[in-house]
Amino acid sequence: MSASSNPLTSVNGTDLLLWVAVPYICLAVFAVGHVWRYRKDQFGWTSRTSQLLEHRWLRWGSPLFHLGAFAVIAGHVVGLAIPTSWTRAAGISEHAYHTAAVALGSVAGVAMVVGLGMLCARRLLAPRIRTRTSHSDKLLFPLLSATVLLGIAATVVHNIAGGGYDYRSTVSVWFRGLFALQPQPEAITGAPLLFQLHALTACLLFAAWPFTRLVHVWSAPIGYLRRPYLVYRRKAAAVTATHGPHPARAPRKPAARKVTR
Repeated sequence: MSASSNPLTSVNGTDLLLWVAVPYICLAVFAVGHVWRYRKDQFGWTSRTSQLLEHRWLRWGSPLFHLGAFAVIAGHVVGLAIPTSWTRAAGISEHAYHTAAVALGSVAGVAMVVGLGMLCARRLLAPRIRTRTSHSDKLLFPLLSATVLLGIAATVVHNIAGGGYDYRSTVSVWFRGLFALQPQPEAITGAPLLFQLHALTACLLFAAWPFTRLVHVWSAPIGYLRRPYLVYRRKAAAVTATHGPHPARAPRKPAARKVTR
């Protein structure tokens, strides 16, 4: 292939770095990092739950964040991986797709932001949680927050407050080109800045993924949903329920005496 026929030759070095080199490096770290983590740190392959230390914020923040995240991820898979021609062939017009995506995405995004905000506040305001926050969590929570907030900001500014932006003609084309080994950085260079920043922070999040608590996503999620609840009871409550408000003490056995003949 000649240099003139290669589309990458018309792209400047900065765009090649940001939209080709950085994504591939992050994907390589994502894949190799998971293999390394599984081989070297299987005991640390966990969400490092802190439910026993604090559960009031976690009780609401965790379900909101996880349910919102699942819905947001599903929306990204549809929006980024499925071409526009496929949805049109299925009889879904662009207006119907845009309306459904904005409505459902807004609900899922709000739930995810509220849940994530409660989890972050829990880390900052609960002393026992704050002192036990690992270095990986100090990297993960700001990076995850930046990725989520930039995605929400892009949706609000360009699709709700603005006249609407078809990211499937730019960002989605760039995204699919990476996995098809036919990168098209020129497709995303014309996207609004908020979409570009959202894409870059998402790449960095994938690179950090193997070294954080996010690895628990791959640990049998179906089995987790079918897992029975673990019931924790206070020791005092258990004693009260068994013996009443003032349990009687067991009679002391008489001390044994040595008898000499």
